Parts: sequence; structure tokens; C-alpha cells
Amino acid sequence: MAQINDLKEQILLKELNEDELNIIAGKVQELSFPMGKMIFMEGEETKGIYLIKKGKVEISKTTPDGWKQTLAVFTDGHFFGELSVIEDKKEHGAIATAIEDTDVFLLKKDDLKGLEKTNPELMYKIMKTIARVASRNVHTMNEKLVKLLISY
Repeated sequence: MAQINDLKEQILLKELNEDELNIIAGKVQELSFPMGKMIFMEGEETKGIYLIKKGKVEISKTTPDGWKQTLAVFTDGHFFGELSVIEDKKEHGAIATAIEDTDVFLLKKDDLKGLEKTNPELMYKIMKTIARVASRNVHTMNEKLVKLLISY
């Protein structure tokens, strides 16, 4: 079972109280990936949301002509894989690779669906955090796009 103090460090779980963290602690699976190991591949079946306990993960896509395009790099406390879960996709739309030795918590999609029914308030807090992070990411991308267009 995951340690509550480790879960408190996760951006996705910051809004949860002690009881809710205990529920999550009983559901998450801890996984380790050595540097260079793929966590998931584009087209691979989705498993859930990954929360980085320690390490660094690159999210990328391969272009049609075979070039790798890095979309994001995440470090301790961040999460990834949430879009495939939220969109209820069966397969991942990108590649996740450990670019350092990385430890993650995996919150499986079936457990998330179960929490929707058994603990909707907890799920509301998680979804609100995902929405907040997604909104911040959109604003950041918009700023980058504007700067790119202005410099062109």
C-alpha cells in the first residue's frame, strides 16, 4: 500500500483529505521504470492515470515521416495518461518514456470508474484538478503560439 505522505506530494491528489488519500492508497499500484524504458506506447491499451513519485517522463509522438516530437516532460508530483482515461479511449495517443529512473503510482481506470459510483465527491476533486491543470496547459500553449506567430 502506498504511503500517505507520498500521495500528498501528488498534484492530482492535493485537494484530498486524509480519508480520501487512504482510499487512493489502497488502490494505487507502485511501478518502477529504468531510464529509457517505455511506460506505454502509442496504440497500446490504456491502463489508467500515472502519478510520478520520483523521476522524469517524456510524452512524445512519432510523426508520419518517423521523427519523434516531444510534447511534454513531467517530473516529480506530476501526472500523465489522464486524457486517454477521461476521453474513455481504449488506446494511448502518445508514447510515455522514462528519461530518468522513474517510480510511479498507477491509478487504474477501472478503479477510477468505481470511485465515480462509490465516492463521487473524491472523484469530483480529482476531475477538478485535472481540469485546472488542462486549462493551465492550454493557456501556456496559447502564449507559446502567440509568441511564435509574432516572431514569424
